[in-house]
Amino acid sequence: MDAVDPVVVESAAVLGRHLRQGRDRRLAVLEWFAEAGMPVRPGAVPVPEPAICAVRRALVWVLERSVSQRLVELARSAVGAGEEGQDALYAAAGRVLRAYRGAANPALVRAALEAGEDVPVDAEGDFRSMVHLVAAVGLGGQEVGSDALAEAFAAFGMFGLTVDDWAQMLGAAERGEGPPVDWGQLQQHADLVGQVQRAGEEELVRARTVMIGLRGFYGLYMLHGLLLPDTPALAALRQRIDEWSMFPVLDHVISINPSPRQFAESLAVCLEPPFDKLYEVLMEQLATNPDIFSIPGDDTGPVGFGETWIRTLREQTKATSGEFGQAGTAGEAFA
Repeated sequence: MDAVDPVVVESAAVLGRHLRQGRDRRLAVLEWFAEAGMPVRPGAVPVPEPAICAVRRALVWVLERSVSQRLVELARSAVGAGEEGQDALYAAAGRVLRAYRGAANPALVRAALEAGEDVPVDAEGDFRSMVHLVAAVGLGGQEVGSDALAEAFAAFGMFGLTVDDWAQMLGAAERGEGPPVDWGQLQQHADLVGQVQRAGEEELVRARTVMIGLRGFYGLYMLHGLLLPDTPALAALRQRIDEWSMFPVLDHVISINPSPRQFAESLAVCLEPPFDKLYEVLMEQLATNPDIFSIPGDDTGPVGFGETWIRTLREQTKATSGEFGQAGTAGEAFA
């Protein structure tokens, strides 16, 4: 036993945690890759990295079967298919996007809870209009039109711009009065499979770091709506996200407890530079003020922070007669 490489032993252990009868090994590889990127607890043995070639194969296998990729392929197949093909594309994309309901803005949820009012359930953006963005991937922006795309970009929450803001910019580009739009970039970035295939080993590992980091920041932003004590450090992190108008985008692409399939899609998205840059901005802010769980004037630190949160939740439960699970409560708002 002394001659056995510890890396081999730990690799066998991590496979044992994620493999089970009847499960595709590629899903276990993705869970292994995700676990290897998590922070190591004091005294724990670091999880060795799986072979990156196996990770890439698993990512591609999952992404090729994802709803996102199927929509991209359907959009491409609509090119030259006439009105019938375009109608089929819009119908299929509409069915997928209609099922998505984003989270209500945590600040609005918190304000409603503190005021004893019903919390908002639906997100502000209408993601059904994003069907136009899917169509643009295959048909091109010129075919879809600037007005429809303005609705799609505004629904996605990009840069905090309104429908009118987008309509003015896209309309000016369409008329040749402003900088041209390279719709080929949209088509390229929508192809998650291609992005993973082109990415190097360091890029995939970096995307994992970005995704795991943004998952934590997104979780803190969401918990603000569930009455998490609002320290200056937490408020500063939310402000950075708001400055980038990225909450709706993070809400769309980040999962708190992702399945291997969700992990694959989120990691592919986090290969994009804007997510890497946002992660860097938030990490810099965290380094500037790391006391996210310290309430000013309370020298008990994280312990007092946790006790304050629990007490607040109990008081809120009493104020609502213990009906936290009823329609219109915070839990439903974040479903």
